[in-house]
Formats: sequence, C-alpha cells, structure tokens
Amino acid sequence: MKKIISLILSISVLALLVGCGSKSTVASTDTASSETAAKPKQKLILCTNAEFPPYEYKEGGEYVGIDIECAKLIGEKLNAEIEIMDIAFDSLIPTIMSGKADFAMAGMTVTEDRLKNIDFTHTYQTAVQTIVVPQNSDITSVDDLSDKKIGVQTGTTADIYCSDDFGDEAVERYSKIIDGFQAMKAGKVDACVVDDQVAKAIVAQDGGSFKILSSAYAEEEYAIAVKKGNTELLNKLNNAIDEIKGSGQLLQIVNKYIH
Repeated sequence: MKKIISLILSISVLALLVGCGSKSTVASTDTASSETAAKPKQKLILCTNAEFPPYEYKEGGEYVGIDIECAKLIGEKLNAEIEIMDIAFDSLIPTIMSGKADFAMAGMTVTEDRLKNIDFTHTYQTAVQTIVVPQNSDITSVDDLSDKKIGVQTGTTADIYCSDDFGDEAVERYSKIIDGFQAMKAGKVDACVVDDQVAKAIVAQDGGSFKILSSAYAEEEYAIAVKKGNTELLNKLNNAIDEIKGSGQLLQIVNKYIH
C-alpha cells in the first residue's frame, strides 16, 4: 500500500512539474508574439505633386494614382507609415535635399542634372513625352514647334527639353499642366508637352478640344528620388521596388489606372 501511495504521489508531482513547464513555454511564446506585433512602424514622408493624373492626383479629398498606391505598397514592405506632402513639382528636389521629406514620387524622370543633387532608385515605370495640340491645329510633329508657343509644367523634363530645343522665349510654364491645357484652349499657347498617360487622361476628360500627336517627343524612365548619400533608405526602396515588380503587384497597379 505504501508503495502504491508513493507511486501516486510521484506521478502527481511529475504532472505538476510538466504542467508548470508547459504554462511557462506558452507564456514565453505569447510574450514574444506580443512584442513582434507591437513593433512600431516608422514614418516616411513622401513628397509629390498631386496634379499629374494618373500618377498622383486628388479624388474625393483622397490622394490616389499609380505613384501613391506604389508608395503605400512599398510602405507595407518596409513596415512604414507613409505621410504625403503635396507641393509644387519644382520644389520636390529642394525638399528632398533639405531632409524635410524622405523620398519623392511624382512621375520624376532620371536625368544627369538631377543626379548631381539627389539619388534615384531602380526604375519603376517607363514613360513617353508627347505633344498635344488643338483639334484644328496644323502641327503634326515636333519639327512644327520651332516657331510656336509651348505649354509645360514648371521644372519637368518637358520644360527642360523644350527650353533646350526651342529656347526659353518659346516656353510658357505653369505650376499645373492642366493650366497649360486651358491656355491652349484659349489660344495662348499652340501646344503642350507632357507625359503621354497624363495627356490621355486630360484629353479624355475634356471631350474633344485636343488631339495627341502620334510621334513621341522623348522616352524616359521614372524612379524614386532620395537625399544624396542616403544609401540605407535607397537600398530598402530598391529591394521593395524589385519585390513588387517581380511579384506582378506593380503591373496590377499600373493596369488599374492605364487602360
């Protein structure tokens, strides 16, 4: 009988020890999970110019567009909250250089001049600069622009190209390209040069006042701008871009806005 009682006591003690061990393990796992879940997101400030559909614009008070959705998706990959700063296009690079924003996405083309002041990520979109004219215009190609007034958005590659090709006196600059289209409708400029997807969006909304010339003015690549020397952020953004391009997520976003 004593042996049986001793055996029962031993089993009971062993069960208690095993039970305590299991409880401790579960508590430890729960704590680790809680710590992971509570890891705070960093905040990254995106500066853009929300006057450039379909890349970035406002709809119903919300920022939307290819660049906006790409930036938010990149934020998810980096466990970062994206804060949007909407400013004039020609203020984007100075804002990045000053450190007031972490990166810029605004249909920004990689150029040698810009690389002197900022760094660019891998390309995420290829674009075409195109010429838009009134429906009754006799302009048929870039060769016909030599004695014309050309509307562009200030600080864009269209501004740079047209200024170089035709001189500053031929170029009318606008803070918003839609203002250039309104000036063209009023006869103040003869043509506008702008990204082809932006041109398509504006022409489609207008309802027949303009036409897009079939010949491209220039081809270029869009990338994300960061402060020169910020290699840590640059590498993170490059990895995120490569991931969303490789997974097909970037193409899904582009196809949502470009048909």
